[in-house]
Amino acid sequence: MTETMVPERVSEVVPGPATNQPRRLLRSRRRAGLLMVAPALLHALIWIGIPLVAAVVLSFTSYDVLTPPRFAGLDNFRDLVHDDVFRRAVLNTSVYTFFTVPVAMTIALLIALMLNSKLTGRAIFRTAIFIPQVTATIAVALVWLWIYDPRSGLANAILSFLGLDGPNWLSSTSWAMPAVIVVGIWQGIGLKMLIYLAALQSLPGELYEAASVDGASKVRQFFSLTVPLLKPATFFVFVTSVIGAFQSFDQVYILTDGGPANSTTMMTYEIYKSAFREFRMGYACAQSLVLFALLLMLTLVNRRITGGDRGSR
Repeated sequence: MTETMVPERVSEVVPGPATNQPRRLLRSRRRAGLLMVAPALLHALIWIGIPLVAAVVLSFTSYDVLTPPRFAGLDNFRDLVHDDVFRRAVLNTSVYTFFTVPVAMTIALLIALMLNSKLTGRAIFRTAIFIPQVTATIAVALVWLWIYDPRSGLANAILSFLGLDGPNWLSSTSWAMPAVIVVGIWQGIGLKMLIYLAALQSLPGELYEAASVDGASKVRQFFSLTVPLLKPATFFVFVTSVIGAFQSFDQVYILTDGGPANSTTMMTYEIYKSAFREFRMGYACAQSLVLFALLLMLTLVNRRITGGDRGSR
């Protein structure tokens, strides 16, 4: 019998020119991939990268738009430390985020659980709940401006029907922030619900069948299966919600204009005032960097606590 000779190298089987074909194919795919992402990269460079670098540079200058920037060192950041209004804005933004994010996430999860069941008219409910998310924030704020009207608003009309005297919601230092928080919760539920609903529909049903066979109740299944499996979605919803809450501007601008007595002023609103009312562009850039640093810190802390998206692995 003739012995079969096994070649020691691939080049003994495949001719030389053919060995370069996979490499050429790989390079062509890389070039095609770069061409496809080039518009997005260019967009990010022009509208994110360059403004970010400009904000960092201008934060160390005194710049009022009308005259050339003048280097000021750390003066803007020193002024921030002693700025009582900005410290109040940081506190208000933190309070707003603390209440709107967890409450809206909890309500959105409960609604998603209900819509994930065999509920009649689910599509109508999903649409109705999601509409505030895609409605212009200014339009939403105008509707709530009427709801909070102390004389003819819906909120005080309901309280009057119940025999209670309604407050002057948006002109009271005690009620203005809760009123803004309610608007933030109401408007933010739709997107969170949609994300949770998509995550619930992707969960493996065999795990729940096995848990039912083992005698686990619905409550036990929720805390032992649903909550851990939703960890990646919860992380994403939390991070995006915190970023959105820290960037809240339209509601405050329309409803309260930061008042009364700075009780509802937010960080983004103070940045807007510094830049476009007082024309302190360098100071506004320094405020923006503080906002960016806070968001980055909160994201990293939450990732460390929750483990980020490792729950999906």
